[in-house]
Amino acid sequence: MNRLAQKTILLTGAAGTVGAAIADAVEREGGIAVRTDVTASPGIAHVLDVTSPADWQNMIAAIEAGSGRLDGLVNAAGIAARGHIEDTDFALWRQVMAVNLDGAFLGCRAALPLLRRQGGAIVNIASVYGLVGGANVLAYSASKGGVVQLTKSVALHGANLKPPVRCNAVCPAYLEGPMVDAVADATPYPDVVRRSLAAEIPLNRFGRATEVAELCVYLLSDESAFVTGSAIPVDGGLTAR
Repeated sequence: MNRLAQKTILLTGAAGTVGAAIADAVEREGGIAVRTDVTASPGIAHVLDVTSPADWQNMIAAIEAGSGRLDGLVNAAGIAARGHIEDTDFALWRQVMAVNLDGAFLGCRAALPLLRRQGGAIVNIASVYGLVGGANVLAYSASKGGVVQLTKSVALHGANLKPPVRCNAVCPAYLEGPMVDAVADATPYPDVVRRSLAAEIPLNRFGRATEVAELCVYLLSDESAFVTGSAIPVDGGLTAR
């Protein structure tokens, strides 16, 4: 239960289902979870708008002034939006890109100077829609595809550092929780939609945030010292088809 002992891990989107599960897992494994989100709420240590370069600078400065050490970053902040190429307006496109892709870029860029001091790991939460297409999730798919390629580029740069900074992406399929609920509840037949979505997954169920969190712990820990530049599905077999 000490795979992350004394490691300081900065997490965005920590008020969300996935972000909170990852933060809980970090603490369970002996790490120090610095929980951030865009608004203040119980358990959130710092308010951080991931689209703001100034917020990122202030956040890293606060960590440096405190422990002076950062061992890991988890970019878990993200938003979803439905819409195909004909009904996605530019304002929605830019909003999704700003949070999902710009936010991950700004986080990697801001955290790297602290991470490179002793080596560390970055985990970007992407999606299976960053690996496969989705007609009705245009902006979301494009943003998460960008996160996957961002991850690979950061990983190649980080591999040249001494000590190295690793970077990997985790790509979940549909997970139990608010995101699936929002999609289903926006339709006249939410139960039918839930069954239809689950049927797309070979294991015939939704994933759990805790299952994503366990993979993140592995990628943040020294156990994964030879893993970098990977985009790892947590998808019940969806991308195997």
